[in-house]
Amino acid sequence: MRYEFSIDGELSGDICAEFPELARSTVAAPGTTTLFGPLEDYTAMRSVLARIDALGLTLIEMRRLPD
Repeated sequence: MRYEFSIDGELSGDICAEFPELARSTVAAPGTTTLFGPLEDYTAMRSVLARIDALGLTLIEMRRLPD
């Protein structure tokens, strides 16, 4: 399953490194960062959400992408 996470703010490389399983979009809307990629299962998706929360980031949108 592939997912996309839109996060408020332009994340630094150090913060993006906290999500090694995801790629960062180079075409994100100004003031946002989009991370996307395949995740193994529901637990992996929940792990990404937990890291977003633990880092104090604001999730704007999450969606499952077509395979």
